Amino acid sequence: MIFARSLIREFGQVSLIVGAVLLAILLTTQIIRLLGRAAGGILPADTVMVMLGFGAINYLPVVISLTLFIAVLLTLSRCYRDSEMVVWFANGKSLTDFIRPVFLFALPLVVMVAALSLFLSPWALKKSAEFTERLDARSDVSRISSGVFRESKNADRVFFVEKVDLQTNRIENVFVQSVQHQKLGVIVAEKGFQETHSNGDKFIVLQNGRRYEGTPGQADYRLVDFERYAMRIESNAKKAGPPGVKTMMPNEILRAPTPERLAELHGRIGLPVSVLILSLLAIPLSYVNPRAGRSANLILAIFVYMIYSNLMSIAQAWVAQGKLSPIIGLWPVHGFMVIVLLLLFYRRLNTGKNWLALVFNFKLRAA
Repeated sequence: MIFARSLIREFGQVSLIVGAVLLAILLTTQIIRLLGRAAGGILPADTVMVMLGFGAINYLPVVISLTLFIAVLLTLSRCYRDSEMVVWFANGKSLTDFIRPVFLFALPLVVMVAALSLFLSPWALKKSAEFTERLDARSDVSRISSGVFRESKNADRVFFVEKVDLQTNRIENVFVQSVQHQKLGVIVAEKGFQETHSNGDKFIVLQNGRRYEGTPGQADYRLVDFERYAMRIESNAKKAGPPGVKTMMPNEILRAPTPERLAELHGRIGLPVSVLILSLLAIPLSYVNPRAGRSANLILAIFVYMIYSNLMSIAQAWVAQGKLSPIIGLWPVHGFMVIVLLLLFYRRLNTGKNWLALVFNFKLRAA
């Protein structure tokens, strides 16, 4: 059918452009944040792309939801501005006839959002948490980067290494500042390496250096030259805590349901439902009134999207707090938006009929 094929083709073209822009904005903001953490020494530089991938998977459902809503809205708004709607309506098409092509285009994306929301996003969050725990559990020496001042996890040491050889695990031109027994110690060494004893204790061994020790503000500093100086490194390994609600799979949530877990499950199920409702809401919201300006419908659409999103968040929080029954969940919010959808369709259908009647009356009088 020419009508449905032309609309679906244009929906796809617009969604590719909108999705690319939204994804670029998301990746840019995420990579700026991650690079800031890497520059500050909080995150190793070689893990930025891994964390970026996990973050992108987590936010993809929201990106797809916005992409679908905006694509349908912009496509049908263009049809109104270019008077294509007049042609379709004059050929016997009604506004309700646009539901089928929108539904056919939205259905694969709804399935994709459901898969991401229920399974892939929790998996990405879980892997990201495990990756972060492994990074936090590394010793202070393994976190050192060349040319960067790095503070230890206990905030009692500051390291600076000019050169790091990862193959031989050796470091050169080392500076270490530490506080022990309320005394400040500064160590400068030409080189060093990491050493592990038979009992599992780890040491950083510095060679050919000097140690300054004393109390700031006093002149009784002690100077010690050394050929070999070993510092014990405390491991930062921590016992893994229970998995967070957002990282749980649906079967794990249903195995031990709590209000908080059921609220999370309702939120995941509600996301693909909201995607379908929003795509249909875009049909009546796309109407462009030349007297009101071209951006009036876009402002209204953004306002409707924000209300829908906030109502879902509020209902999810109420379920988690026990104020709303998990059986009810977010379905009253979806039901309310369906009522809004039907009212908008009713209003736009009546307006369209009156507008078409005026057009045909004008043509008859002119004839």
